[in-house]
Amino acid sequence: MKDVVKAFKAIADKSRLRILGMLKGKPLCVCEIAAVLGLAQSTVSRHLKILEDSGLAHRVKNGLWVEYSLPSPPAESLPEKVLDLVQDVLDGDPLVSQDRLSAKQVDREVICRRA
Repeated sequence: MKDVVKAFKAIADKSRLRILGMLKGKPLCVCEIAAVLGLAQSTVSRHLKILEDSGLAHRVKNGLWVEYSLPSPPAESLPEKVLDLVQDVLDGDPLVSQDRLSAKQVDREVICRRA
């Protein structure tokens, strides 16, 4: 039952739901997510930690970047079932659609000024 509570607590926040919606489009780093949401990177990092701890997001080091994505490959565990349900709901949301479009256009090289 602990996993159920953790998963539902993770999706009980509008910003975390928006993050999950963006991650469906492509893997993103903290600075890209922060730019789309208009939140501080520290706030986004806390949200990502909660999503990761619940099994709803995955992170991987990619060169200079830590990229967050949806778990892959999808499994039949509780987090993936919750994620499937959430994504079905988010797919029709206009704000999430705009977030996904914005996330496709952000460039971490520009945002974080790393080259």
